Amino acid sequence: MPVLTPTKNTGAASVALPALYVDPAGRIADDVLEQLFEGTSLNSVFVADFLSAVLTHERCGVHLYRSVEGRTNNPVLKAKYAEFGRQTLQHVEILEELVLAAGGNPSYVSPHARAVEGTNSNILQSTFLLAGSVDVVAQEMAMLDAVFLAESIDHANWEALKQLTGAMPEGDFRERFAAAVAAVEEQEDEHLGWAKQTRMRLTLLQARGGLLATASDKGQELVARVQAWLSE
Repeated sequence: MPVLTPTKNTGAASVALPALYVDPAGRIADDVLEQLFEGTSLNSVFVADFLSAVLTHERCGVHLYRSVEGRTNNPVLKAKYAEFGRQTLQHVEILEELVLAAGGNPSYVSPHARAVEGTNSNILQSTFLLAGSVDVVAQEMAMLDAVFLAESIDHANWEALKQLTGAMPEGDFRERFAAAVAAVEEQEDEHLGWAKQTRMRLTLLQARGGLLATASDKGQELVARVQAWLSE
């Protein structure tokens, strides 16, 4: 089962920084990271740190999809969030296997990954700002915005991994990276394309008055209208 939240029990490790204390048992040094991608002609420390950041973003994506799937009032959106969430969990597993194949620790949390986690926490938090509001439409759009932002970063991450793969010499690492990209690339294209198109469609529906909420609308009436979105 993929790890979604690295902890001491999963072997979490990090780099000690001036502003960050790391328990000695969980510290990892650059010389260890330097050994992971030897022969790739790339900066091994950076690649290890970047993979950690990409993996962290995918893990946060699983949490995001589970959250919005449980809160949306639209059955079409709910089904898509569930589908993309399952695929994102698979992406976590693929990245963990890639790190393990290099002799690395999938629970290593790089400094970059810590920043990524902070960004994702804010993205998820933004979807709760209107919780309890009668404006169900605004809540749905906030969740869709969060998915669009997360998938935009996801797509860029996998494009970067594809470019890194092309920069590697022939060999085992290149083959493993290429296989990972091939397994995920089409799904990432679909995720971002769907989020962009759906966001645009719902924006136009609201702008044309089809989903406009009024002060007289009751909560249940709004929910019923939201459930009809995209269902035809």
